[in-house]
Amino acid sequence: MDTKLFSPFTIKNTTFKNRIVMSPMCMYSCPNEDGKVENWHRTHYTSRAVGQVGLIIIEATAVTPQGRISPNDLGIWSDEHIEGLKELTNLMKEYGSATGIQLAHAGRKAVLEGEIIAPSALAFNEQMKTPKDMSVEDIQDTIDAFKQGAVRAKKAGFDVIEIHGAHGYLINEFLSPLSNKRTDQYGGSAENRYLFQREIINAVKSVWDGPLFVRISANDYHEEGLKVDDYVLMAGWMKEQGVDLIDCSSGAVVPARIHTYPGYQVPFAEKIKKAADLSTGAVGLITSPLHAEEILQNNRADLIFIGRELLRDPYWPRTAAKELGVKIEPPKQYERGWV
Repeated sequence: MDTKLFSPFTIKNTTFKNRIVMSPMCMYSCPNEDGKVENWHRTHYTSRAVGQVGLIIIEATAVTPQGRISPNDLGIWSDEHIEGLKELTNLMKEYGSATGIQLAHAGRKAVLEGEIIAPSALAFNEQMKTPKDMSVEDIQDTIDAFKQGAVRAKKAGFDVIEIHGAHGYLINEFLSPLSNKRTDQYGGSAENRYLFQREIINAVKSVWDGPLFVRISANDYHEEGLKVDDYVLMAGWMKEQGVDLIDCSSGAVVPARIHTYPGYQVPFAEKIKKAADLSTGAVGLITSPLHAEEILQNNRADLIFIGRELLRDPYWPRTAAKELGVKIEPPKQYERGWV
């Protein structure tokens, strides 16, 4: 059968061989706390490339040491990180996968020794420390850190950059009125709360001409928080800035009960895609190949982001191809056992 899941998708100068994307998932696997690539990363990501994933986006990678979620996160705050990341991109590309990196800053959700920062001095919950509210100088330094992260990502050979604007981390904290209580140019109106993300996108684009994604949390799951319609407006701004695709997740800017089920976030991707006329990625407990195909066939999203199912099955593309009746080429070394 003709499937969209196994059709190529091109953005700018990069073509993904299929629409399957490995969603960025933190591995917390830098035991020396230096943010450098370890054997685990080489094994973990390369195995999904062997499994024929079209685009692999590596985990949230911190643009500053203070921006790590945990002490064991990958980093891109130093030129010393480039060598290991370059090795990683070479390994993934050897097996035909396009490569992406998620540039991130944890903001008030950093679990680290020492000071953490956020738009406002509000803790995420009672168990987490209260952050320092950022000065304008702090903001400008962080914007530059994202820019320098993009420079290093280019040197490391990544095809795609995704800016992490979701899950209650720093950019998301600026966007949401639940976590941003500032009274200067970075707070108040929707336009002001978006300014930090706007300036990060502009800074990244000044040094990066490849595909640019932004991950969003399209619903705060709080009556006073952001909803998908707010992100339709921001998607228009992102499109004007030259963002190529919005990766539509949700939640985690404040503690919330979220009713999850297969595809529970797909309506966010569909609405933003159609209302803003911008490519989107769908994510959220998508495990069935038929479900993934339905999303694409009905033009609800352009790419399918797979997270936990790819942890369970590194060869999920093979599983999907068999179920959908599609033949995909395995690595030559696996030909005898692929059918």
